[in-house]
Amino acid sequence: MKSNRLEAFSDGVLAIVITIMVLEIKVPEGHDLEDLKPLIPIFLSYVLSFIYLGIYWNNHHHLMHTVDRVTGGILWANLHLLFWLSLVPFVTGWMGEHSFGAIQMGLYGIVLLMAGMAYNILQVLIIKSHGRDSILARAIGQDLKGKASLVLYLIAVASCWVNSWVAGGIYILVALMWLIPDKRIEQLMEGEG
Repeated sequence: MKSNRLEAFSDGVLAIVITIMVLEIKVPEGHDLEDLKPLIPIFLSYVLSFIYLGIYWNNHHHLMHTVDRVTGGILWANLHLLFWLSLVPFVTGWMGEHSFGAIQMGLYGIVLLMAGMAYNILQVLIIKSHGRDSILARAIGQDLKGKASLVLYLIAVASCWVNSWVAGGIYILVALMWLIPDKRIEQLMEGEG
């Protein structure tokens, strides 16, 4: 199988996840701007999650351009990633509805951690399928940013029980680390093209 079907399916799932997430933001009953105030935590959690989903979509797109053939393992690893990303609307809504409480922030971090691990597994299986000299293997190298993200998620989840705002700051930090698209894959593909 070529990667275009896998990428199209993943794009569709992520589009649905984002749509579900925005539909969870309920319109207030009142008519004044003041009536929007209770929605601020919900909106902020939506913005953070939208950014995360955008980062995953962007990086997944680059990742799929390195794939020549899709194995069964790659299919299942991709579904594993989509499973964790499909939970983002739930944890986003719960976090926003409860104004960034410790339990909610912790569960949000666990979902981010699991999505990061799933993405890492997907990368490993692609490299295993395509070889150590593949574009992906050369582009990610030791993948220090990916490993640092997982460590930061663990620290954030642990910090929820001390101060959930510290966890929120770490989630924002990781998002900022990934906000600028990783150009390593593009640069290698252009060099070989």
